[in-house]
Amino acid sequence: MDKKENMAALLPIGVFVLLYLGLGILFEYVLKIPMGFYNIPVVVIFLIALLVACLQRSDLTFDGKLSLMAKGVGDKNIITMILIFMTAGIFVGVVGRNSAESAAYFLLSLIPAEYAVVVLFIVSTFVSLAMGTSVGTITLLAPIAVAVASGSGFSTAFCVGTIVGGAMFGDNLSFISDTTIAACNGQGCAMRDKFRTNFAIALPAAVITAVIILVKSLGEQTGERVIGNYNLIQLIPYIIVLAGGVAGLNVFVVLLIGILSGSVIMLSTGALPPAELLPRMGAGVSGMFETSMVAILVSAICAIIAYNGGFTALLGLIRKVFHGKKGGMLGIGLLVGAMDIATANNTVAIVTVNPIAKEIAEEYGISPRRSASLLDTFSCIFQGVIPYGAQVLVAVSITAELGNPTSAFEILPNLLYPYILLVTSLAYIICIPEKKL
Repeated sequence: MDKKENMAALLPIGVFVLLYLGLGILFEYVLKIPMGFYNIPVVVIFLIALLVACLQRSDLTFDGKLSLMAKGVGDKNIITMILIFMTAGIFVGVVGRNSAESAAYFLLSLIPAEYAVVVLFIVSTFVSLAMGTSVGTITLLAPIAVAVASGSGFSTAFCVGTIVGGAMFGDNLSFISDTTIAACNGQGCAMRDKFRTNFAIALPAAVITAVIILVKSLGEQTGERVIGNYNLIQLIPYIIVLAGGVAGLNVFVVLLIGILSGSVIMLSTGALPPAELLPRMGAGVSGMFETSMVAILVSAICAIIAYNGGFTALLGLIRKVFHGKKGGMLGIGLLVGAMDIATANNTVAIVTVNPIAKEIAEEYGISPRRSASLLDTFSCIFQGVIPYGAQVLVAVSITAELGNPTSAFEILPNLLYPYILLVTSLAYIICIPEKKL
């Protein structure tokens, strides 16, 4: 690694941001292509960025650059991350969506309509925590949120915004979330340690959000409660994975137990025909291929950037702007937030920022569990509120499909949880004495 500062070495990241953000804006807002940002092949854009990285430093042979990339890709944390991505994909593929719908309809059937929106929030936090995906949670619960809006009298934007906000809770905390996997492996900390640190920030935000939703709800006139089919047995695999993760069991052991129990339960209850078990596993793994390829390409790019002195330059810039442990923590949060705004993908943002965040953490004496928590939390805050992110776009698309359309800008004011999570995150950094951080 070149210890001299070289801002030009960061050019590959700049090329990626420019191409991805520029094309995304062009597709989404100029050409009016639905889900425009997600029609851009992120792997191709990263390959272009990798080519730019390889074209730098003419004094280093191409074979030398390949050796650098191989060392970056061959890092233990990268290999572990990819294997966890794959295993988590199998788990989600096996268990499917039925259990999430069961949790929602079970709770909605028990309570009066005036409490329906706060129940939607609670369900979305649980489902996202169990599934590890905010987009998957929104896909499952947005139709239920629209049904609640139609039956109870609450606005569609309020109901849908509530489940989008709640979905970011689990995206931030879940043991099988790709953001958690990326942050923990990139910073070298146990998932249990990161969860405990993160939980102290996320739980107060969730409680405050639930109270605000409840206060808003009680002032509205409501109709009938929403009734739907549910099967509580199908919740067991998610509960096993969540409990095993909190208990500190090895993540592979937890996921394998979840896959086994999920397979038995889904087959025995008839929710999954035997002939579909292996295809569902395969589909789950396939869903993680792009994320895995991004991790590989980013690690290769970062290896070259680090060798060329790019991270040394970025660390020097942060050192000039932010001072002390609190400043370092804020720097990590803002850095990953800026990358998320540019990429509209919190996992990509974390994987890209991981190497420099690790250097910042070491420079400022920030523990790995705290740096991992900051990466995950701030990336999810920004991802949850950008109007061109997958979460908001999927919610808007579903409301349109169900004949009850609402716009992204109607949903944004109702995204209470990400806004409050930002407040609790900043309070955590600013108010806690530095020696306790």
